[in-house]
Amino acid sequence: MKQVAVVIGGGQTLGAFLCQGIAEAGYRVAVADLNVDNAKHVAQEINQKYGAETAYGFKVDATNEESVIKLAHDIEQTFKQINLMVYSAGVAKANPITEFALADFNLSVNVNLTGYFLCAREMAKLMIKNKIPGRIIQINSKSGKVGSKHNSGYSAAKFGGVGLTQSLALDLAEHGITVNSLMLGNLLKSPMFQSLLPQYAKKLGISESEVEQVYIDKVPLKRGCDYQDALNVLLFYASDKASYCTGQSINITGGQVMF
Repeated sequence: MKQVAVVIGGGQTLGAFLCQGIAEAGYRVAVADLNVDNAKHVAQEINQKYGAETAYGFKVDATNEESVIKLAHDIEQTFKQINLMVYSAGVAKANPITEFALADFNLSVNVNLTGYFLCAREMAKLMIKNKIPGRIIQINSKSGKVGSKHNSGYSAAKFGGVGLTQSLALDLAEHGITVNSLMLGNLLKSPMFQSLLPQYAKKLGISESEVEQVYIDKVPLKRGCDYQDALNVLLFYASDKASYCTGQSINITGGQVMF
C-alpha cells in the first residue's frame, strides 16, 4: 500500500509544489487548503500525471478546531491511513511594532502556530491509532530563529513553532513518530515575499526593484531559497533515512543562519 501524505496549505504556491513533488516520490496525497477549489485543482493535476485516485482535495480552515477534526475524519475515510503530515499554511504581515495591528498579530499566530498545533494533534491521533511511525514536518522560516524587523507577528509565531516541534517530538517519540521543522530562507519569488516588497522597500529606503538583491547579498551562497530546496530536504526527513532525527529545526538558508 502506498504511503499517504497530507499537505496543509497545499492548494497554492509552495504547498502546491510540495504536493506535486511528494506525489512524484510515490505518495498518495491529501491536498488540504482553505480554498477547496485550489486544493481540488492541484489534486486533479496530480491525478493526471500519476494516475486516478492518487490525490484528493479537501477544504480545511487550519485555525478552526472543528474543521481540522473533520479533515482528519475525511482523510481516514478516504485513505485509511496517514504516514506524513506537512504543515505549509502560512501568512505574513509587515509593519513597525508601533503600527502593528492586534488583528494582524493574532492572524499570524493563528495561522502559523495554532493551525500547526491543531493539525499535528489530529494527524498524530490517526498515526497512533493505526500504529504508523509517521512523520510530521512543519514549514517554518529563518524568522523562527532570528528576529525579523517589522515582522513581529510572523517571527513570534515561527519561534513558537520551534518550541512546539520540540514538544511534539518528545510527546510522540514513544510512538515512533518524528517531528521536525524546516527553517527556510527567503523565498524571493514566492507570492508572500513579493507581496511584501512595498513594505520592505519602505523599511530599507530603496526602490522595490532593489529589494531582492539586498536579501540575496545577505546569503553566503548568494541566492534566495527556492521551492526545490525545500522539497529536497523535506523528502529526506520524511524518509526512513531520517528515522533517528526528531525535534530538529533544519536550516535551509544558504548559510545565512547557521545554528
